Amino acid sequence: MGMIEDRLSTLGIQLPPAPAPAANYVPAVRSGNLVVIAGQVCFGADGKLADRYKGKLGAGVSDEAGKEAARLCALNVIAQLKAITGDLDAVVRCVRLGGFINAAPDFTPLPVIMNGASDLMVEIFGDAGRHARSTVGVAVLPFDCAVEVEGMFEVR
Repeated sequence: MGMIEDRLSTLGIQLPPAPAPAANYVPAVRSGNLVVIAGQVCFGADGKLADRYKGKLGAGVSDEAGKEAARLCALNVIAQLKAITGDLDAVVRCVRLGGFINAAPDFTPLPVIMNGASDLMVEIFGDAGRHARSTVGVAVLPFDCAVEVEGMFEVR
């Protein structure tokens, strides 16, 4: 096991299987030293979407559930990263995360929800997990998910 796998074990985190794409795209692309991960939704390790992660923040989905959903998305991002690199120790840095929050029009604490994903990157990769980020509220997401997260990583 590598250092990142050891850290995951220490944190009690088990990566889910990398989710299959839901349409005509690939879940991750490597170009040189960059890996771009397509948007990952908040499916659990069983590949299903729990009811608490369906719907809109500010209109039925609690902030706590939204942060958990963002964390699940980030776990799926990391699962895709491992699938394409074969070794999470190959990660040099999390360069960028993009977050999409299924939100009611007046819901403004979008960054707090996205911290569920950002905090996980730092927990797992340490300073190499600190990243640039954008977070936007959207009218709807696939499968009525509360959150979707995409990522870009530098790898060896």
